[in-house]
Amino acid sequence: MEKLLMAGAIAAGVVVLLAPICIPILHRLKFGQSIRAEGPKSHQAKSGTPTMGGIFLIAGIVAATLIVAEWNVEIFLALFILLGHFALGFIDDYLKVVRKHNQGLLARYKLAGQIFIVVVTTFVAINLLVNFEPTIWLPVVDKTINVGAVYLLFMLIVIVGASNAVNLTDGLDGLASGCMAIAASCYAIICLLTGHDELAIFCAATVGACVGFLKFNFHPAKVFMGDTGSLALGGAFAAVGILSRTEILLAVVGFVFVCEALSVILQVISFQTTGKRIFRMSPLHHHFELGGWSEVKVVFVFWTVGLIAGIVGLSML
Repeated sequence: MEKLLMAGAIAAGVVVLLAPICIPILHRLKFGQSIRAEGPKSHQAKSGTPTMGGIFLIAGIVAATLIVAEWNVEIFLALFILLGHFALGFIDDYLKVVRKHNQGLLARYKLAGQIFIVVVTTFVAINLLVNFEPTIWLPVVDKTINVGAVYLLFMLIVIVGASNAVNLTDGLDGLASGCMAIAASCYAIICLLTGHDELAIFCAATVGACVGFLKFNFHPAKVFMGDTGSLALGGAFAAVGILSRTEILLAVVGFVFVCEALSVILQVISFQTTGKRIFRMSPLHHHFELGGWSEVKVVFVFWTVGLIAGIVGLSML
């Protein structure tokens, strides 16, 4: 427990120390957020707010993990997945914010990067980790299914799904960072209970970094994490689920992220097939905003749902 608290404190400290240095630099470089014209009108005031704050957010996680955790294969794989998604998010933000390419990193290149991450992770895990086999554990019934080569596809779905779901959640001040702090807290406990103590330290570092980031990201936000941060956090979330062999629990603990992603998928399917929208606007947090909820209310309600989901996930272990 001392190591977890230390990791969280170091990560938060790094973020809080770096933010006042990095935010003015992002301002001077004009790394400002562009706001969609079709979004909620209240969001137009956020235009120009510095983005790519994920740079110092992820720096906090990496620094705390390397300082506190014992270096082993699990830790290096978790950091590899985190930093791999950090690189993809950074390139995406750089192309959109600096080079003014509206699409950013094309989806096919992003997917290619994630396939590379999955292949390397699977190869290293199966060859260097003890008892890491291509199996999926089913909670509640407590059964393990060997899926063989299909596990590669399953891992890709988990990683792509988690990273994109967290990315979609990052649309309101403090929403993604707060939800991730809650989810990572729950996964720190899950990792401890399943014997993955070093991964628990990685989770604690993630919690500390997200809490530290909230000091600057809560409404009204002084900085946004950008894809640099949200894709990396999603990758980190997938990593702890995969390495602790509790991939299915990711969907429970990360229920808010799942709902955000599903709202986009359902909205697209409905509009393309019927010409009608299910939600006022997707992702889901915008639906409630356009329904009259204040941004802060949406964030606190989603945090509460995330906390309940985390407790349910823990009860299923």
